[in-house]
Amino acid sequence: MTGRLARYLHSFTGFGRDARLFLLTTIVYGAAVSLYWIDFNLYLKSIGVDNSTLGWMLALSMLAGVVVALPASALSDRFGRRSVMAAGMALVAAALFAFLPGNRALLVVGVMAFGAGSQIVSVVQIPFIAEHTLPEQRNTYFSVWSAFGFLTSLISAVVGAQVATALAGQLGLTSEAAPYQILLAGVAVLGVVALGTVYLLTNDRPAANRVRHPARSRFGLVILDRRLFFRLLLPGFLTSLGAGQLIPFLNVFMQTKFNLDLPVVNLIFAVTSLGTAFAILAQPALASRLGRIGSIVLVQGASIPFLLVLGFSPVLWTVVMALTVRNSLMNAGSPIFDAFAMARVSAAERATLAAGMTMLWSLGWMFAMPYYSLLQATLGFTVGYTVDFITIIVLYTIATSLLWTWFRDSDRVAAAEAADVEPMVLPVATEAPALLDHA
Repeated sequence: MTGRLARYLHSFTGFGRDARLFLLTTIVYGAAVSLYWIDFNLYLKSIGVDNSTLGWMLALSMLAGVVVALPASALSDRFGRRSVMAAGMALVAAALFAFLPGNRALLVVGVMAFGAGSQIVSVVQIPFIAEHTLPEQRNTYFSVWSAFGFLTSLISAVVGAQVATALAGQLGLTSEAAPYQILLAGVAVLGVVALGTVYLLTNDRPAANRVRHPARSRFGLVILDRRLFFRLLLPGFLTSLGAGQLIPFLNVFMQTKFNLDLPVVNLIFAVTSLGTAFAILAQPALASRLGRIGSIVLVQGASIPFLLVLGFSPVLWTVVMALTVRNSLMNAGSPIFDAFAMARVSAAERATLAAGMTMLWSLGWMFAMPYYSLLQATLGFTVGYTVDFITIIVLYTIATSLLWTWFRDSDRVAAAEAADVEPMVLPVATEAPALLDHA
C-alpha cells in the first residue's frame, strides 16, 4: 500500500515545467470557456433570440470548428503546439468581446470565431499533454487536468453569477440582459489573460530540418492504421450526436422547466462540476484496477439510467442529483480515454487523431443542434425534450457498447506487454512514439 501511494504521489510531483504551467493555462482559459457554455445561450434568450435561432447559431459555431480542426493539426506539427494554441485563444478572446454589444451580425461573427478558436485549442492541447508527460503519468495528468477544468467551472460559475448580478443592481441596470453582459465582459478579460499564460510555455516549434514522416499526406496529416482511427473516433462521434442536442441547452431546460434565475442556474452547474471533478480524480485508481477501457465502460454505462431521471422527473432536487451523477460518471472516463487514444497511435499521428476527435465532436454537435431546433419548433418544449432524451440514451448506449466490443482486450494486452518488456525511461517532451467530452 505504501509503495502504491508513493508511486501515485510521484506521478503528481514528477510533471515537467511545461506540464505544470499548462495547468495554470487550464484554470484561466477554463474559467472563460465554462462561463460561456453556462451562460451564453441564456444571454441570447435575454436579448430576444428564440430557441430555434439559438440552435442554428450554435451549429454555425460548431461548423467553424469543423473547418479549422484538420488545418490546426497540420499547422501545429509545423509551427508548434504553443503558437497554434495562442492563435486559438486570441480568436476566443476576440469573440467574447464581440458578444458584448448584442448586435445580431456581431453575434454571428462572434460564435463562429469562438467555435474556430476553441476548436483550435482543443486540437492541440491533447497532443501537447502527451508530449510533455511520460506514459506512466498520463492517466493521472489527464485526470488532474480535466478535474482542474471542472473545479474552475464550479468557482467561476458561483462567483461570476453573484458578482454580475450584484454589479448590475449597484449600477442601476435593470434590463434582463445586463447581468449577462457584465459576466461576458469579465469572461472576455479572462480570455486575454489566458492568452498571456500560453507564452509562459516553452516554444515547441519543431526544428526546420526535422525529417518528415513518410506517411504524411500533402495536407500534413498522418494516419498509419485507418481501421484503428475509425474505432477510436466513431464512439465519440455517436456520443456527440446525442450530447449536442441536449448538453448546450440544459441550462435553458432547467431555467424554463423550473423557472430559475441566473444565480440558481449557475449554482446548479457548479454543484455538478464539483461532483465531476471528484469522479475524474478517482478514475485513475479505477483504471488501474479495471483497466482503462473497463473503467470507461463502467462509468459511462452507469450514467445512462440517470438520464431518465434528469429528463422526466418533475422534482427539482432529483433532477439536480441526476444531473450531478450523470455528468460525473459520463465525464469521468473522458480523460482516461484521451490517454488511451494517445497511447494507441504513434507520436506522428497524435495531432491528426486529436483533430479527428475534436472535429467529429463538433460535427456531431453541428448536426444535433438543428435537430434540437427542429424538435422545439415542431413539437414544443416538453415533447421536444422528451425525444431529445430518448435519442441521447440510445446513442450513448451504442457508443459505450462499441468501446467494449472493440477495445475490451486492450487492457489485457497492455498488462502482458508491461510484464514482459522493461519500460524505457525517456525525458519529458522527447519520448519516442508509442505508445474524448463535456459530454
